[in-house]
Amino acid sequence: MLGVLAVLLACASWGTSGIFVKAIVAETGVTALALAFWRDLTTFTVLLISLALLRPGWLRIHRRDLPWVALMGLSLGAFHVCWNLAVTINGAAVATVQQAAMPAIVAVVARLVWREPLTGTKIAAIALTFIGTAFVSGLDVLGQTAWTPPGVASGLGTAVTYAAWTLFGKKNRQEYNPFTTLTYAFGFAALVLLPLQSLTPQPFPIAPAALLWFGGLILVATLVSFSSYTFALGRIQASVVSILAMSEIAFVAVYAYLLLGERLTVMQIVGAALVVGGVLLLSRRGM
Repeated sequence: MLGVLAVLLACASWGTSGIFVKAIVAETGVTALALAFWRDLTTFTVLLISLALLRPGWLRIHRRDLPWVALMGLSLGAFHVCWNLAVTINGAAVATVQQAAMPAIVAVVARLVWREPLTGTKIAAIALTFIGTAFVSGLDVLGQTAWTPPGVASGLGTAVTYAAWTLFGKKNRQEYNPFTTLTYAFGFAALVLLPLQSLTPQPFPIAPAALLWFGGLILVATLVSFSSYTFALGRIQASVVSILAMSEIAFVAVYAYLLLGERLTVMQIVGAALVVGGVLLLSRRGM
């Protein structure tokens, strides 16, 4: 249950990301690509300095494990690029549904690599969370979307890269604590995004209000969420973690209603309930 609670904490924190991003964009007009880079770079810097001062031994990793940590970081950076492209081409609602294919990918790979059981409960949970995500995002939006090759490719890339950094995170957690893993992962993620910054304007100078919102994005929606998620990868099966991660959809719906004043349709309420149902299936004792 500690691992389950860690994933739910991660999703509750990730769910605030849209609130912080919306406020930052309103203050600065920063592009999604630039914001992703500065988010990753700042997170890496905070983790690096914190560990160097408090736990310098946690910065040591075996040379043989460096490629695995690099692959986690590269897939994390690639995920940010694919997600930004999917949102730009397909819209946030469709990109969210495409992202929800991630648990199925993780479940299959985890079955092949770590022999994690692919039970009927897991399959049912994957189906519930995927259908629920589609309901929350809006089936009418899916029907009106023009499915172009770039749109399909970016959506598929989002699901695959999300699954990849989850799987590499599971691999790295077998040897290292969450903060060691994340420090190097965010460092490599920033390296992936660095060459792309010449393609987008940078958000300078930055208003003081934007810095406060950015601080919230780093602390709550990044440090708390990613460390909790990575911690959970060391406690429970990767396939279970990936399915539980879809609970972020329910948290986002609640935040949108309570904090942003957005009205939820009956379909969205049913969708959120389906996502919660899928999560509850995997929260039973023995999973």
